[in-house]
Parts: sequence; structure tokens; C-alpha cells
Amino acid sequence: MTNQVSSPAEQADGTDGAVVGEQRTAGESSKDVRRLDRVIIRFAGDSGDGMQLTGDRFTSETATFGNDLSTLPNFPAEIRAPAGTLPGVSSFQLHFADHDILTPGDAPNVLVAMNPAALKANIGDVPRGAEIIVNTDEFTKRAMAKVGYETSPLEDGSLDGFSVHPVPLTTLTVQALKEFELSRKEAERSKNMFALGLLSWMYHRPTEGTEKFLKTKFAKKPEIMRANLAAFHAGWNFGETTEDFAVSYEIAPATTAFPTGTYRNISGNLALSYGLIAASRQADLPLYLGSYPITPASDILHELSRHKNFGVRTFQAEDEIAGIGAALGAAFGGSLAVTTTSGPGVALKSETIGLAVSLELPLLVVDIQRGGPSTGLPTKTEQADLLQAMYGRNGEAPVPIVAPMTPADCFDAALEAARIAVTYRTPVLLLSDGYLANGSEPWRIPEVDELPDLRTQFATGPNHTLDDGSEVFWPYKRDPQTLARPWAIPGTPGLEHRIGGIEKQDGTGNISYDPANHDFMVRTRQAKIDGIEVPDLEVDDPDGQARTLVLGWGSTYGPITAAVRRLRGAGEAIAQAHLRHLNPFPRNLGEVLRRYDKVVIPEMNLGQLATLIRAKYLVDAHSYNQVNGMPFKAEQLATALKEAIDG
Repeated sequence: MTNQVSSPAEQADGTDGAVVGEQRTAGESSKDVRRLDRVIIRFAGDSGDGMQLTGDRFTSETATFGNDLSTLPNFPAEIRAPAGTLPGVSSFQLHFADHDILTPGDAPNVLVAMNPAALKANIGDVPRGAEIIVNTDEFTKRAMAKVGYETSPLEDGSLDGFSVHPVPLTTLTVQALKEFELSRKEAERSKNMFALGLLSWMYHRPTEGTEKFLKTKFAKKPEIMRANLAAFHAGWNFGETTEDFAVSYEIAPATTAFPTGTYRNISGNLALSYGLIAASRQADLPLYLGSYPITPASDILHELSRHKNFGVRTFQAEDEIAGIGAALGAAFGGSLAVTTTSGPGVALKSETIGLAVSLELPLLVVDIQRGGPSTGLPTKTEQADLLQAMYGRNGEAPVPIVAPMTPADCFDAALEAARIAVTYRTPVLLLSDGYLANGSEPWRIPEVDELPDLRTQFATGPNHTLDDGSEVFWPYKRDPQTLARPWAIPGTPGLEHRIGGIEKQDGTGNISYDPANHDFMVRTRQAKIDGIEVPDLEVDDPDGQARTLVLGWGSTYGPITAAVRRLRGAGEAIAQAHLRHLNPFPRNLGEVLRRYDKVVIPEMNLGQLATLIRAKYLVDAHSYNQVNGMPFKAEQLATALKEAIDG
């Protein structure tokens, strides 16, 4: 993505719909080109139709062009659901604009439906007047019957309120590839590239990146590479020549949306991976990942395994417990240690997290939350692990909790989690979720000198003098400010010390069953967490007249902010604050909450942050909850917040 200039320009309306502006004629083409300020496109088809790849390529070209963007991949948990069925539908939604945006959009302006199942699964989200591009080749009686269509929706008038473009995508793709030595089935697989070419023409997207991608991806299969390129170009040419598409659209680069810098499109999991690598370099520690594959966290393991040149070591363990056990061992050995998982894996790792609390070693536990309980909804998002992160261990075992706000913010959240872990010698839980992990947005690549200095000192010699004057090493003698114990690398002469899960004696680390010592150690470990320095909570209350505060955490940031913009655009006074640190809370949180008559907390759970807020601050916080596996919609939140203001 090219350099952008100026500060983010807040959009007064906060809407998510496309707005049509001036109309003009493009060059020598007889077709009209209309300027839009934003558009929301959703690609939908079978899980084998390549919708995620299509959406990702369109997104990459959009980022290169310079638009602000936000994406929402949505796919089934099954590896391959039955073809043409509703459970097998995969979709990818992209919202891009010429200004600062916050969400993937509430409703698509354009739906590309590759088959009847894709149409039926998504038509309920499409507003009247929107454009629908339909692959008519797939609307056979059998395919329609699979999803409950008794008559063809293309012929029975049920789509009369939409701008429908019937396109025989499969036939056109096969015709475009007839010169290649491919079977019909092989040729049909390129129909997603035909659709991508058509949409790229329709919205004036660059093509060079996709062409380079296809040449690289299929370098060892030149016939397949040439076929995909041909299908892509055929789709572009079809848009240019067919009479059914009389208009194409331009969305200018978002030149006023970003501070000056070099940008790239990035997903949450990729940003988190880069953040972990950056943290290890800034701490001057080798990075060690002990992990077990689990959706939606596996991408972090895949990405980090590519970066051995940065001193990264990855271990794919046989199970969740082995993964965190290896990571904790690496922490003991002096590495910046990480384990990645999702909610079910956190449950399995809980005993070892408790051991890390007792040993007081730095360990990053990354939880990419998904719907539960149990196996739950592997590919859907949720925020329901907050109380598990807070209390999901036996005994008093407090851990800091950090949560990123956006996909790009996962980079900074990883650095912050690492800062806390190495400074205070504690495991830290980082709570991302499936929405952030798989979604993407532009990210300004930071300069190295902007990154925090995370270097820490290992213990090198004795730190305590006994009554007889002899000098010894006490592994639990604490820094008076941070209450962190020394980090002693195994094998350092004179620093031998005991480890294990049984309670430690203060200072010496010897095994102790003394009640008074246990009470002291429990309170000390809690005081260490309570004393972690975190920034004060910032409140967005432009005129200071708001009586209602909306408080969020994690991935609700985008929908909440978009909803707040809508309300302010309509003349409502409402304040907003967003928590990154959930344990400990910012020190000024109580004072902030007491400023407002009403506090509303939207969460993708049944009110877990609200429970903590009500218990700690005795504030009558109101929950607004959703647990359907999808992120909030801005309009939905705006309506709920307006009711809170008026109530």
C-alpha cells in the first residue's frame, strides 16, 4: 500500500452504505464510471469454490490501490461440507472506502453468488437495490432443490427488488480455457478467477498483484497458472464488453485517512506473529513457540515457523498440555516463550498456567477466542473466554490480561503483553478472537526506533547476604518496585535453585507449608499483578456533555466506534472508552465510570466484562450481548445505544 498523508478524518455519519457521487465517462470506453465513497462486496460460494482466495486477492489489490478497508471471512468448520448445501457455504466480505472506516460493513452492496446455496444463505443480508451477480450455470433443479427452492429465484420475481446480473460464469470460464489441455472439471475450478477479473474491472482494481500471485502460486504447474491468468483476464474483458454491466465504479484512495508512512494489508494473526517477533528482537531474547494446531490460532504457528532467521523456534506438540509445558521450559531457559491456542486449549493449559504463576516466569498465552463451550464453533468468533482468563485456574493464580482492538492492533498488543511478561515475571493472557484473527485492515509498518525497549537483565550472581555475612542467591527476592523475582538462567554458576508447583518460601524458594508464608505469597503475587503499570483509560467525549458511556474491549471497538459516529452524526451526545488492559484495569477506570449516569457494555458473550465491572466498581452497568458467532453490526449497536440514551 502506498504512503498516506494526514491524520485520520472522522466521518460524521459513520454509515456503512455506498454513496453515489458524480458520474463521468472513462477514457475511450463508452461505459459510465461512477465515483463512490465506499462499497461493501461479499463473495459467496461452496467451500471448494475459492471464495476466500478470491476475497483475499481482491483485498490485496485494494490495499495496494490505497483504500482503507476491513474484511470479514466467514467459512464452515467442516473441511468439505456436501457440495451445494447451506452448511457448506463460504463467504468473504470486504468493505473499502476513500476515508477512514471501522467495520466490514453491515450489509453488502454487491453479492457474488456462485450457486443457489450461496444466494439463499446470504440474501437475507442484502438490502433492496443492491447488485447481485449470479452464476446461472449452477441454478439447476437439483441444486435448487438441495436448498429448498421450489422454483428458480431468478425467474419467480423474488429478486425483483435487486439489480440482478445473471452471468453463466462456469460456461464462460470453460469457453475461455478451451485452448488449454484441461478437463471440464479442471477448467471449472478457475471460475473464481473469472469472477475476480469481472469485479476487478467493475471497481477499477489493479491487476498486477494478482497476476504475480498466480505466477508464483502455480509456478510448478505452468498449464494451471496460464489457465487461471486466462480466466482472470477473460472476466475483466467480459465486464468491459458485455452490455449487462453498463457502469463501473471508482473509489479513490483514502489519502486523508492515515498518518504518513508505509502501509500494507495485514490480518490479525499475521500482525500478532510479527508483534511476537518484534518483541523478541526488542527484548534481545530468542522466541520460542510451543503450540498445538487449533482453529483459529494455527496461522500463528504456520507464520512463526517461517522465521527461523530471526531466532524463532517453533515446536508443534502432540497436544495442548505438551505445547505449554515446552513453552514454560523455554521460559525457564531464558527465551521469550509463547503458546498459542483457542478457548478449549486454554482449559487444557490451565494447570501449567498456574505453574507459571507459581514459578513467576514470563510466558505469553495467546488465546484466539472462538464460539463455545467445548468444541463449539471453530470458525466463528466470540469473546466468551474473559472469565476463564481471569479465574480459570485452581487457587489464587492471577494473570494480566491484554486484548487488541483491531487486526493491526494485534501487533502492538503482542508487544505490550511481552513488556508485562518480562518486566513483572508473569504469564500474560492475550485475548484476540476469530474476527480479528481472520479479518484484515491497513497497517502502518513502524520504524524500529518506535518500538519499545524490552531488554531485561538476567541474574548473574548472589543477591542476598545472610546473617553470617555469606552471599547467596535467593530466587524469590523481589524488585521493590515491580515485585518481580530474578530471572536466573539454568547453568549459571552459583544460581542453582528449586522449581516446582509446591508453594515457595518467600525469598529462598524452598518448599513451604507454613500457613503464614502461604498467605504472604498469595497476597504478594496478587499485589504484583495489581501493581502493573498500565496507561490510564482515555475517554472520547468531545463536548463533555454526554451522560451515557459505552465501554468496550477487544474486537467490539470497530462496531462500537461506527455506532457512536452514527449517533453523534444524528446529534446525540455519547461518550466512548475502550479497554486494552483487563487485568489490572486502568487506575482511573472507577473515576471514569462514576462520571456518567449510564454505562453500556456491548460484548460477544453474556456479559462477562459487565460482571467484572459491576462487582469491582458497584456500577449499574448495562449489558448488550450477542453470541451468534458473528461480530456486531454498527446499525444494530446504534439502535441499542440510542435506546439506552433515551431510556
